[in-house]
Amino acid sequence: MTAPASQAPSRPTPAVPRLDTVETAAATPDEVQPYGELGLKEDEYQRIKDILGRRPTAAELAMYSVMWSEHCSYKSSKVHLSKFGEKVTDEMKEHLLVGIGENAGVVDIGDGWAVTFKVESHNHPSFVEPYQGAATGVGGIVRDIISMGARPVAVMDQLRFGAVDHPDTARVVHGVVSGVGGYGNSLGLPNIGGELVFDGSYQGNPLVNALCLGVLRHEDIHLANASGLGNKVVLFGARTGGDGIGGASILASETFEDGVPAKRPSVQVGDPFMEKVLIECCLELFSAKVVEGIQDLGAAGISCATSELASNGDGGMHVDLDDVLLRDPTLNAGEILMSESQERMMAVVRPDQLDAFLAITSKWEVETAVIGEVNDSGRLTIDHHGQRIVDVDPRTVAHEGPVYNRPYARPSWQDSLQADTTVAAALARPATGPELRETALTLLSSPNLASKAWVTNQYDRFVQGNTALAQPDDSGVIRVDETTGLGVALATDANGRYGKLDPRTGAALALAEAYRNVATSGAKPLAVTDCLNFGSPEHPDSMWQLVEAIEGLADACQELGVPVTGGNVSLYNGTGEPGQIDSSIHPTPVVGVLGVLDDVSTALSSGWRTEGLSLLLLGTTRDELDGSAWADVVHSHLGGLPPRVDLAAEKALASALVEARRTGLAAAAHDLSEGGLVQALLEASLRFGIGASVALEGVTGRDKVDPFVALFAESTGRVIVAVDPEHESELTHLAEDAGVPVLRLGSTGGDAVVIEGQFEIPLSEAREAHEATLPRIFG
Repeated sequence: MTAPASQAPSRPTPAVPRLDTVETAAATPDEVQPYGELGLKEDEYQRIKDILGRRPTAAELAMYSVMWSEHCSYKSSKVHLSKFGEKVTDEMKEHLLVGIGENAGVVDIGDGWAVTFKVESHNHPSFVEPYQGAATGVGGIVRDIISMGARPVAVMDQLRFGAVDHPDTARVVHGVVSGVGGYGNSLGLPNIGGELVFDGSYQGNPLVNALCLGVLRHEDIHLANASGLGNKVVLFGARTGGDGIGGASILASETFEDGVPAKRPSVQVGDPFMEKVLIECCLELFSAKVVEGIQDLGAAGISCATSELASNGDGGMHVDLDDVLLRDPTLNAGEILMSESQERMMAVVRPDQLDAFLAITSKWEVETAVIGEVNDSGRLTIDHHGQRIVDVDPRTVAHEGPVYNRPYARPSWQDSLQADTTVAAALARPATGPELRETALTLLSSPNLASKAWVTNQYDRFVQGNTALAQPDDSGVIRVDETTGLGVALATDANGRYGKLDPRTGAALALAEAYRNVATSGAKPLAVTDCLNFGSPEHPDSMWQLVEAIEGLADACQELGVPVTGGNVSLYNGTGEPGQIDSSIHPTPVVGVLGVLDDVSTALSSGWRTEGLSLLLLGTTRDELDGSAWADVVHSHLGGLPPRVDLAAEKALASALVEARRTGLAAAAHDLSEGGLVQALLEASLRFGIGASVALEGVTGRDKVDPFVALFAESTGRVIVAVDPEHESELTHLAEDAGVPVLRLGSTGGDAVVIEGQFEIPLSEAREAHEATLPRIFG
């Protein structure tokens, strides 16, 4: 059965070209093939020949090259990523409906509702072509969420660029921000948070990580596999074109050299309006129960979708490329298989449901073609122009590629970098009130701590009407159930400077901050997604950083009781000479944490809305300034050891915050991280234009630190909570009962932030410093 005549595939009229068929390949074993140009090593090419018992056809070579690429196969990280599974306990699985290995993880949030979320990278394409690279990164992660049977309801973006004063930074920033906003806004998805960081280490390797959140009922979960003898394989959505041939799959598996990638396949071109139609079409297909499963076509395109569906199934699959709808009829078989053209999905449909399936895609004016069928051969076979060009075991393509236990070693420069704490301790510190004031304003106006409104104002944060919190709050909060108010909070965090100083601790700190930010809204943290951004796995230094980060994150997840549900690894983010301290980006494990709230209307904002509230500091301050914003902004220094991780303290703090929100004791909360206490006070005051007056004596006396450390240290496990004075005693007892140190700082009110006995900063001056930086730099 084929598509209606109006949707019939357009076939080229020229004479059938000479094809490299399976028969030809068997008869010409010595034919030279361009495996190196496709990213395969010589031993990998030999392995393919051993698997097939012959040389691969050109089409098979194309399939193996993209599916065995670093981006698709995780061949350098797979052995270490298994730590996430090994560290998951039965208790951690309590709310986990779908875990690692599927398009996205699914978490039970109660009342029959579930959410699915995942973060992925589109780093290298976003350097080559910033707008389309970022836009299609958003589109790709949204399709992962659709394929689980969920409706996408929100996105987030985690962006890292080079130095703000570098001549190329503006090109990348403008393109990426426009791409993220242009695609997400067109889809009608609120952008509820993320990160924006500038650092010279990302100059030639910007990081564009995108997260999507979807909502579904438990019974609507769908997994992608090609099972059921005789079921049809249907390709629908946009036509397959020449854009994105080998795109992310190969581009993300190579190191940039001299400012350009060694291989430059074309970057994908996105059409958000086609994707919006595709979302609604897929949801109706799921609702009508006319699909067995849907797989999005992202990296590696048809190569990935067919091999993964067949490999996950219980039989085999046959596909005819002549039935693929093409934008460019001159594409050869390898190009069709490798194309990463966007807005395409592949479905497995029972024959008796095919007409109903086609009726729905026709209703949505989504072009559709039946391109194959599930069989019991155990093979993936593909024909083109009536000739067999692919005959493989799909598992060897999709799941049994090379796995490397690459050598790794602690870098020769790591010890001296950490020993540099003695230099950090000798850095000139402000001591007087005027010096402390000037330092606070310097940090507040620095690019990484300045207001991100220049970016977030380009995004729609409130479309759909379910956004309870969004930037600049510590976490984004989305309502899931309009009747009960049930919803979720999301936060993503990473600190590459901490990762550079100690990758294991840096990964745990990223988790701790995201966990804390979710709890600061009053949500109970439940699950994790991650995007691990590192240098070349072929360099022992970078590989050591990756291994350390994975192990640190896995251990920290186990201690906090939150499982990793899925994510992404982005490697080859480096351009420098191997073995040098600056040969790659800072190790940047982006960690996203999801939490649940029983009523989003009670979520805690990161700023105080009224005067006269008491301000309490929860947590302990230590002299921890290595790798801090102060060391970076004021002294351009990076050295020493990052703040100590105390996950037991983080867990106790989160428990207290969740209970404070549930009982209505807390009015607002803001975590302390980059920039320390003074940055948090300024941000929370600027949130709704209400100042604060605080005294430092409680902190300096109890924690044995001076005013500078009290204001700028970046010790973890700390939060400012605003509380009505009549509830202050109750909240204090609640925190103490949870084992969380607590002391009173001061109160809210006025039009300035006042540090008693030291200085004051009028909010008008603070706002000017905070909001002017990025518009002044980028226009």
